[in-house]
Amino acid sequence: MIQFALLFGLGFLSAALLVMLIAPAVHGRIVRYTENRIKATLPISPQEVRAQRDMARAVYAAENARTKQELVQEKDSGVALRLRNDRLADEARRLQSENHDLQMQIADMDVEAADLRARLRQEGSYIQQLKAAVEAAEEADAAKGIEIEELQRRISRLRADADNLRIDLSARDTEVENLKFRIATLRDERESLRNDVKLQTTRAKDAEARLAQEEHRALRLEDKLSREIAVRSDKENALERRIEEVARLKERLKVATAEAREVSRASRKSSTKASAPKRNGASEVEVTPLAADASSGPADIAAVIAASPELSDLADSAHNRATALSERLLKARSDGNDAAIRDEMASIAASMIALTARAEGPSSPIRTMLENVQSESEMRESLAARARKALADQEPATPA
Repeated sequence: MIQFALLFGLGFLSAALLVMLIAPAVHGRIVRYTENRIKATLPISPQEVRAQRDMARAVYAAENARTKQELVQEKDSGVALRLRNDRLADEARRLQSENHDLQMQIADMDVEAADLRARLRQEGSYIQQLKAAVEAAEEADAAKGIEIEELQRRISRLRADADNLRIDLSARDTEVENLKFRIATLRDERESLRNDVKLQTTRAKDAEARLAQEEHRALRLEDKLSREIAVRSDKENALERRIEEVARLKERLKVATAEAREVSRASRKSSTKASAPKRNGASEVEVTPLAADASSGPADIAAVIAASPELSDLADSAHNRATALSERLLKARSDGNDAAIRDEMASIAASMIALTARAEGPSSPIRTMLENVQSESEMRESLAARARKALADQEPATPA
């Protein structure tokens, strides 16, 4: 008995001496790991903050320059439209003056035609008088034959002149018809030119309205940029807090996973020891794949998801959504849909957390962590709240 007590004391003192020798090295290693972890969780440096602000200012300057260039182009197009409108107005005035000249020419031709008609009537009456004189001369004296022949020759000349006058009158009539047709075409051209002038006027007014809209848009973009800068700073602060929170959750997840694995291993050992006498007894206990693989590794979780059609469908849906989101991010050329993209990324992450929790079973440590995590902001839904909601939607309803 005394020998046992001496051996026990010697062993205890040897162990204490060994612990005292090993403790400084272990303490130094723990301090080094702690310093590395603290350095990894520190926020970004002031130089990086200033670089991000400079980048935001450069983006704003580029956007402002592009807006000014578009404004100058719109002003140039407005000046070009005004010059074209002035040219069309001058052309319309010139056509109106030409139309007035043509109308004056038509009036002169109408006067000349009236004179020719009067002369033709005079010539006709003169021919009748000559015929009467010829008849009187024939009845009076045959001696005046020479005079009658001369009168007949004169009548033939007058008839030729009358025919020529008729030909000229018909030519004037055709010219009048041609002038009327030309006047009609000029009127149509004048109407088309008036329509073009009206269209150009409306386009100029629309260009002025668009110019005013672009000016208002530039003011709104400036206000939006200032708001975006403020929101970016808030998001950076929130991101720093989220990074710290994720680091803490990772540590807690590692500890909880290790504890859950130890508990599952102990339960499996106890179940294997108690299975032999229970096989010949009452009924055999069935373990579902979800409960049995509650604390298994990623390969076992993947096997559980592959074995369950419902979980496979959920995993394929999450993978398809992630692929579509990555393609959308690659094709995106602006940050206009930044909030929608972040919301979609949070939704995909929440669905994956809920899928892992279902695959691990009711004893999954993820369920406990989701219940313990509280939302830090009332304006935006946290990832834990999304994961709880997705888990509640994925789980089948329990019968009453």
